[in-house]
Amino acid sequence: MNATTAENRHPIAAVAVGPYRCGDNQPLLLIAGPCALETRDLAFEIADVLTRVNERADVNVVFKASFDKANRTSAAARRGPGIEEGLRMLEDVGTHSGLPVTTDVHLPGQAVSVAEVCSLLQIPAFLARQTDLIAAAAKTGRPLNVKKGQFMSPEDMKYVVEKARANGDGGVMLCERGTFFGYGRLVNDMQSLPIMRSLGVPVVFDATHSVQRPGGLGGATGGNREMVEPLARAAVAIGIDAIFFETHPDPDRSPSDGPNMIPLAAFDSMIDRLLRLRCVANEITH
Repeated sequence: MNATTAENRHPIAAVAVGPYRCGDNQPLLLIAGPCALETRDLAFEIADVLTRVNERADVNVVFKASFDKANRTSAAARRGPGIEEGLRMLEDVGTHSGLPVTTDVHLPGQAVSVAEVCSLLQIPAFLARQTDLIAAAAKTGRPLNVKKGQFMSPEDMKYVVEKARANGDGGVMLCERGTFFGYGRLVNDMQSLPIMRSLGVPVVFDATHSVQRPGGLGGATGGNREMVEPLARAAVAIGIDAIFFETHPDPDRSPSDGPNMIPLAAFDSMIDRLLRLRCVANEITH
């Protein structure tokens, strides 16, 4: 192993997510699902595909969907079914599929209810610096997936890790989802992946939100799904521990994030390519 590669592979403590472990020498953790919950049937359809992907030995799948998209561009945009109905749907998805589930937590008062259903609590990027929210989520004992704010440096995420660890021992993962560049674009600084991993935590790459174009025309966020797989390949080659995708049977009809979502019919083959690449990358780094 050359010096550069060795420096990029910091030893970390694995984080338990339901029956899985995420970190060194573990299968790739795949966090995937629709952006927002719509109907139970649609959630089951997506979960069935993810369950088949989960049959592979080199990947562990967590189903993700939001019960409330609280940071929509327009006040008129659809937000989701709300916490009560949303958590019932997520619980049903978990029972139906056998997959662990995760969702966004927006307010400290939501943390306990979400933790009763979800094996992993996700902190949205715009809320990554909210101390009370991180503390409340960590106190549930569940692991956290905290998305790096689009306005934050990877080095500053060490304070997020400190907040989480000071309030709970469930573990924390950090997620890269792009950084603001000008007013209408996100860019990915791939240096952030090994930098955040050097904090001693598993790192997640959010491939679909990384191709968003915030504040798109018509009061909706735009995006370019053609760039999802190239960015995901780069992140896998670098050596991330988990990867995040949003997928939908008909992305263009999704109420949220359609332009950057992967069509469900194309999902399995894309994951196969990424896992083959990860196998090669692991051989090189080890």
